[in-house]
Amino acid sequence: MPRARQHAEARARERRTRLAHEAARLMAEGGIRDYRQAKRKAAERLGIHDDASLPRNREIEEALREYQRLFLGQRQPRDLRLRREAALQAMEFLARFQPRLVGPVLEGTADASTPVSVQLFSDDADAVARFLDEAGIPAESRSRRLRLDRAREAEVPLWLFAAQDLHFELTVLPSVALRQAPLSNVDEKPMRRASAAQLRQLLEEEPAEYDAAGS
Repeated sequence: MPRARQHAEARARERRTRLAHEAARLMAEGGIRDYRQAKRKAAERLGIHDDASLPRNREIEEALREYQRLFLGQRQPRDLRLRREAALQAMEFLARFQPRLVGPVLEGTADASTPVSVQLFSDDADAVARFLDEAGIPAESRSRRLRLDRAREAEVPLWLFAAQDLHFELTVLPSVALRQAPLSNVDEKPMRRASAAQLRQLLEEEPAEYDAAGS
């Protein structure tokens, strides 16, 4: 029985690894950004229908980093650097809303199809819309559902616009959300966030790596 159990566990680990790498490939090549969609599509392609074999989002994220290192070479670091620099410019422009960078551009998994995701904070629901309009920036209004904590969800405003051939996503949250970040869809822990000062420091700490990538 122990031998059979070990064999079953080894097969389950193998399936999880295969699914994680296939989901990562789909995200890198197909522009899929939702981890659940990527893992379900990967399971369908590989013919694995055992929910217990589905990898965790963090496993897919690690597989995505490995895929980018192996197959995207110098492109991915350049795309990431470009988006981080653009994010800093946008955050300085939006400074009145205490912006915080989130998502793949901060985590380091952004590529050529990844938008720059920034959280803004205001108790005036229309303040960001007025600011963009006064600045002459055409933006599309949408909404996004976020998990505030393990018990609460909220539908919050989302503004989309393009600048310098890059796409930006501005999620607007109440000021109180500065104290506690919404939960990440990767590991269900509070999102990692960076202020403009923190992003500037991150960029200053990485020049050698990115200069080498761009040479």
